[in-house]
Amino acid sequence: MDNCVISNDIYELEVSGHGAEIRSIKKNGKELMWQADPKYWGRTSPILFPLVGNYWEKKCRYEGRTYELSQHGFARDMDFELLSGTEDELVFELKDNEETHDKYPFSFVLRVGYKISGSGVEVRWTVKNPGDRDMFFSIGGHPAFNCDLTQDKLLFMRSGKKVMTDLKSNVIESGGSGCLSDRTTDISLTDGELALAPELFDEDALIIEDRQADTVVLLSSSGEEVVRVSFDAPLFGVWSPAGKNAPFVCIEPWYGRCDRVGFTGDLSEREYGMRLGGGEEFSTSYTIS
Repeated sequence: MDNCVISNDIYELEVSGHGAEIRSIKKNGKELMWQADPKYWGRTSPILFPLVGNYWEKKCRYEGRTYELSQHGFARDMDFELLSGTEDELVFELKDNEETHDKYPFSFVLRVGYKISGSGVEVRWTVKNPGDRDMFFSIGGHPAFNCDLTQDKLLFMRSGKKVMTDLKSNVIESGGSGCLSDRTTDISLTDGELALAPELFDEDALIIEDRQADTVVLLSSSGEEVVRVSFDAPLFGVWSPAGKNAPFVCIEPWYGRCDRVGFTGDLSEREYGMRLGGGEEFSTSYTIS
């Protein structure tokens, strides 16, 4: 499937049917998105579904059966159907199949919508449970934005105001599992701002829970606002690959996260896991501007 492109007088948006992944957002001709150079990271904005992060030992348990699923789930590597395309909106859909049933025990319908306006791009996720039993899932974004990790800053905001207290970040354990340790670290802000630096990500992503912020703004070294990501998610991640001084940073709204080290409970018991009853639907959105 060819990439789909929509535009207005300010923004141009390009989305791939593979993974329903944003490949480009240009504002007045300037590219905002990382362009997936595999030297650093070969993706641009994957959708994390039905898992954000990792299960402990890549395994989850449900109704007495064990399922294995790789980091961030399978949606990012599957072809979506384009349901509709207009001059300002694209809607893609993914449904369960025999392949997903081997990794994930539920039927689902995942719709991903992108709408452009004069103020930016709205990303909308809708998850429907077509079955008659409870469904458990996570979903998250992983958009990567061009930046200079040695010069640029992030501004954290909540309810329209700068966050004036330190942020608390959970720490990924060092053993390579991609799961959460019991450690936390304080992220010191100056007037709501954090100076980016490659070493911020030496222990993987910053994982910021408990709605400590609802907007993250990427600022250039001169203080110019480059990108603003606004969301209503209960937690979010900030990431760039460790040890690479990569020219991008990811700002990631999440509804779910990785397991804690050693978690072997049922899928229904995961922290920050989402639940849908039979026939129910979950819908949310975030914006890039």
